[in-house]
Amino acid sequence: MLTIRYQSESETERRKRIRKVLSILRNEFPQPSCALLHENPLQLLIATILSAQCTDARVNKVTPDLFAKYPDVGALASAPLSSLMEIIRSTGFFRNKAMNIHQCAQAIQRKHDGKIPRTMDELVALPGVGRKTANVVLGTAFGIPGLPVDTHVKRISNLLGFTDSENPEKIEQQLCAIIPKKDWTDASHLFILHGRKTCIARRPRCWQCTIQKRCPSRQG
Repeated sequence: MLTIRYQSESETERRKRIRKVLSILRNEFPQPSCALLHENPLQLLIATILSAQCTDARVNKVTPDLFAKYPDVGALASAPLSSLMEIIRSTGFFRNKAMNIHQCAQAIQRKHDGKIPRTMDELVALPGVGRKTANVVLGTAFGIPGLPVDTHVKRISNLLGFTDSENPEKIEQQLCAIIPKKDWTDASHLFILHGRKTCIARRPRCWQCTIQKRCPSRQG
């Protein structure tokens, strides 16, 4: 439960606090970036689809073989499902992911002339693509502000008292309302990096946390 101080926090105060939090985290992580290895928007899109219920490290072990064998939209669209499933098996839920990748590539080829679309509406219309994946592609591949909400962002934004929901779309809306648009993509990266290094689920290292003084959920 939030302390009285943060329960009565105005939106203006919340905006100031999150900007300070992001400033501190940016000093700790000067070059926040997406951990998924990729060379182009298509690779980032596919890697993000694969990252559902899977670590980025595992995805990064799988994608080199996948993209070496199927390097473009056309190749993925015509790839045998059995081959896709075998390559991505270790990422979990590989049957659904293989089907989504296959259908997504076909849709890109059919509806977008083989090019990755650059709008939220067009991206989420693709098979296997939700708002998180679309925001990753928009922000990282195209430099279009987007705030992907993964498990780290959801957990940390709630612990910090900036959001009060378990719904990723509502969390995205709440964060975007108090973070300058130009910082949306970096904010997501910074929360993810903080979640992996310090604010670890079930064993947070509050004694090492650079933003603990601004966290109502801090321990100790």
